[in-house]
Amino acid sequence: MKRSFSRRDFLKVAGLGLGALAFRPSMNKAFTSGYALPQFPGGDRLGRVAVTPNFYSTELKPRPNANEVAIRNVGQDEVVVWQREVIGTEVMGRNNKTWVETPDGYIYAADLQPVRNIPNTPLTALPAGKPGFWAEVTVPYIDLQLLNAPISPAIKYTLQTNQPVRLYYGQVIWVDQVNPDPSGVVYYRVNESPGHGYGYGDMFLADGAGLKVLTDEDVSPINPEVDPATKKIVIDATSEHQTLSCFEGNNEVYFCRISSGYGETFSTPVGDQAVAWKIYSIHMAANTGSDSGYDTMAVPWPVFFNTNAGAAIHGVFWHNDFGVRRSHGCVNVLPQDAKWIFRWTAPFVSLDQSEARLEWPNVGGAFSTAVSVSELTTS
Repeated sequence: MKRSFSRRDFLKVAGLGLGALAFRPSMNKAFTSGYALPQFPGGDRLGRVAVTPNFYSTELKPRPNANEVAIRNVGQDEVVVWQREVIGTEVMGRNNKTWVETPDGYIYAADLQPVRNIPNTPLTALPAGKPGFWAEVTVPYIDLQLLNAPISPAIKYTLQTNQPVRLYYGQVIWVDQVNPDPSGVVYYRVNESPGHGYGYGDMFLADGAGLKVLTDEDVSPINPEVDPATKKIVIDATSEHQTLSCFEGNNEVYFCRISSGYGETFSTPVGDQAVAWKIYSIHMAANTGSDSGYDTMAVPWPVFFNTNAGAAIHGVFWHNDFGVRRSHGCVNVLPQDAKWIFRWTAPFVSLDQSEARLEWPNVGGAFSTAVSVSELTTS
């Protein structure tokens, strides 16, 4: 089966063996202090640098012009105040002219994930009678403490290359333990078990203040009174447009920009399709030993609309390059767009369900939302 999920560019694991690496993570099961949230800049809108120097450098420029001499390089995961978007010049080899103005200069917008910093009051115990809960990252990033010998290729690669293991704004994860620390920080245990998000089984500690516990209201269906058979998603995957629209009958009720699949190998499946599988979060990985491999935990709000190709509409936190083809066949959107689409589409998925899978012939019509993808050009 063709695996056409999107990837997190900087976690390519080409040539990385799946055996044990030379390093050994701390196996101390005590809940170690030191993983509390960092201090982020003040401001209603922030941006996080979402690329790594392994591929290319992100630069702060005095003007939104790729030819300007850089003020300085901007490091991976650096968080800046996002003042406004402006149109400047495109960066060589990339078809995007949008820049973000910060108090200190301009950063190429495609490299800057739009984020907010909204800390939460964490729970002090699991909800009564519940095995755990789904939670959403509401701060620019959260440092993680790995509790086991690494299992997923991405975690191995991240540690091997001395990069921090983090969750990012908009990701959705499963929590199965709540652990108050003597320092006053409440840590949640993030469980990437196959039963919750289809991960490899890695487990982490995360500062609960960075995670919003999802409630029934957060995931309630949008416009449930509308006949599901009249709802339709229309995706224009042509290189000139890259857009997604949600229709109720002839009325467009939602619109956003996308990044669809690039090239013939990773093109997004075209034609009339329908939602076949929805899950709150999923670990996406394929071909982890090759140059085209990818391995990304906690991809939020996937709505799979093509069972043969495995294509989904889902949130991304590893780029802001919408309007440009760059996925492995999925339809990339901002996490907040993905969440709206997830709630609006049929079938509805409750927090207790976690996911909904449909089998033919129960795909389409009143059972699941129709999805139509057009791709008229191949450039």
